Amino acid sequence: MIKRQQIQSLDKSQEAGYTIIESLVAMIVVSVLMIAIAPVMAYSVATRVQAKRIEMATQAAKTYIEALRSEALKQGTQGFPTQYTTNNQLENTPAPANSNALYCIDNDGKNCTSDSNQGLLVQGYYFNKSPATTDPTRTGYSLIVRVYRAGAFKDGGTLTTQKKQADQNIQVQQGISSAGLGNLKAPLVEIRTEIGATDRQGAYNSFCDRIPDGCKQ
Repeated sequence: MIKRQQIQSLDKSQEAGYTIIESLVAMIVVSVLMIAIAPVMAYSVATRVQAKRIEMATQAAKTYIEALRSEALKQGTQGFPTQYTTNNQLENTPAPANSNALYCIDNDGKNCTSDSNQGLLVQGYYFNKSPATTDPTRTGYSLIVRVYRAGAFKDGGTLTTQKKQADQNIQVQQGISSAGLGNLKAPLVEIRTEIGATDRQGAYNSFCDRIPDGCKQ
């Protein structure tokens, strides 16, 4: 009886030891799998964040354009687009040097300060051949709009535009596949459109002046 009990006790201790080893192996396997899929999960989350950010920037650009069309944003007020002299090079207008004259879309109550995570700054340039003293809303104008993150000015440095860089054949505008932070110095969105005239007198001729070949008969 004593020998049989000792044998049973030894068998039980061996079984318990195997159970611990199996648990350790299972934990190692799970850890390896988690390490393998963690980058994919992180990339997926970053992509969703960037897609949401670009969606918000697109909506901000549309809001800015509608504010101009409805004259809620008028000449002489902060955020109104700056006149540019060349129509066919409108896309090559420079990036903003600071946030002072930009239109703020305040999404987090921080007034688009550099520590804002959700604030958006809208930059606008317009073109028509009217003198700078003329109200552009009377004749209409071509418009280009860029939307930057408010934090783009946080660490100083020069902001970029959508145009291709001379030394790098890439678009600088951020894309959905960018990392979660994206290129902080690049615009989220760049849009070109036309703003119609509020005063129809002379508006047709102004429009003909802005298009490359004019209004040929």
